[in-house]
Amino acid sequence: MFDFLRGKSKEYKQIIIIRTDLNMGKGKIAAQASHASVSAYLLTNDKHPDVAREWINQGQKKVVLKVNAEDDLIRLFRKAKDEGIPSVIITDAGRTQIPSGSKTAVGIGPWDEQTLTRLFGDLKLL
Repeated sequence: MFDFLRGKSKEYKQIIIIRTDLNMGKGKIAAQASHASVSAYLLTNDKHPDVAREWINQGQKKVVLKVNAEDDLIRLFRKAKDEGIPSVIITDAGRTQIPSGSKTAVGIGPWDEQTLTRLFGDLKLL
């Protein structure tokens, strides 16, 4: 979308946050991140199709971050929701490495990159 105040298009990105304290294997992390990405995109597309479409057109920029505890994951999910950003929390079915009901990941956006950086820029990359 065009930002009339700055005279240029907004940049969009998606954030995926993964819990590291669950000690998931690489494949499990990839699966949980994929669930978070697709689910957050579908929610954004439903509520803000113009944002989702522009994010697709811009190349689907995303960043994967980490937290070390379920409480942190839930806090960040709520932080995004409180800001009105489409967000999902992923809960595992428990068929493989971790117990059923474990909260493994959060998908946020796509949304305005500047807003996401302001809110989540202090987190470490996975």
